[in-house]
Amino acid sequence: MSENNTSGWERAVLEKLALAAVTEQRRARRWGIFFKFLIFGYLFIVLFIAMGWMGKKDGSQDKHTALVELNGAIGPGSPASADAIMQGLGDAFKDKRTQGVILRINSPGGSPVQSGYINDEIKRLRAKYPEIPLYAVVEDICASGGYYVAVAADKIYVNKASMIGSIGVLMNGFGFTGTMDKLGVERRLLAAGENKGFLDPFSPMSDTQKEYAQKMLGEIHDQFIDVVRKGRGKRLKETPDMFSGLVWVGTKSIELGLADAIGSMEQVARDVIKAEEIVDFTPRENVAERFAKRLGASAAESLVRLGGAGVMGSANIR
Repeated sequence: MSENNTSGWERAVLEKLALAAVTEQRRARRWGIFFKFLIFGYLFIVLFIAMGWMGKKDGSQDKHTALVELNGAIGPGSPASADAIMQGLGDAFKDKRTQGVILRINSPGGSPVQSGYINDEIKRLRAKYPEIPLYAVVEDICASGGYYVAVAADKIYVNKASMIGSIGVLMNGFGFTGTMDKLGVERRLLAAGENKGFLDPFSPMSDTQKEYAQKMLGEIHDQFIDVVRKGRGKRLKETPDMFSGLVWVGTKSIELGLADAIGSMEQVARDVIKAEEIVDFTPRENVAERFAKRLGASAAESLVRLGGAGVMGSANIR
């Protein structure tokens, strides 16, 4: 074979190899772009879900029963805060497809102020939307603040083993004066106003302060009793211990008029409201909100550690 033929053959092979390499690079680049778009799309969907932009509760086009859940202790900043529950109830009543609202309660109680806000909002919404009933459905427990909320409902449905009642008010805390004496620790509290250190756990409680605290609790208790009487009306069969803070099981609560009937969420939606489809209007924290709240809590904790914080008691209807 001549030298010219040999060099031509080598050049042809090199050209094919170079072309194949370029083609492979282009193919790899296209696949790289494809996988990048795929990963970007996946992350975009995850972000949508995390931010609460997908899976919204207004997707149903049919008439439905609206659900709002009240779980846990009622208090500001909690999932069972007045702001959260009121938002859910407002959205539920505004929806034109809502045939009735179920407030599903599983709560031991909490803040009388927050409970009062929710009770008042239920009354306002029922007056604004008289054609839409609201029923409270109790799961394990509906006590104190939880029951304060429930009495605003048209009817209260319970399980036979649910715990109902605890119509009372408490204010709790600790006293460390004896421990401080044993340890030889001296309390130095400076205050302007003779009662400014009221309920300070490191100072002894005087009879006057105790009497004043008991009076405040009595006033809140009277408000609670009044709300129960107005909410339950003639259905209530009062007994001497009804407002003592006791709780009753579901069947007994029906006998006393504290509740109306045995029923689950599904039963009430299907047989009472006549709209079997249930749409959840309970506000849910998304990932971004939880992160922001934790960040804010961390910042507040840092401030407390730097600047110190006072201690005071608060009343709870539990």
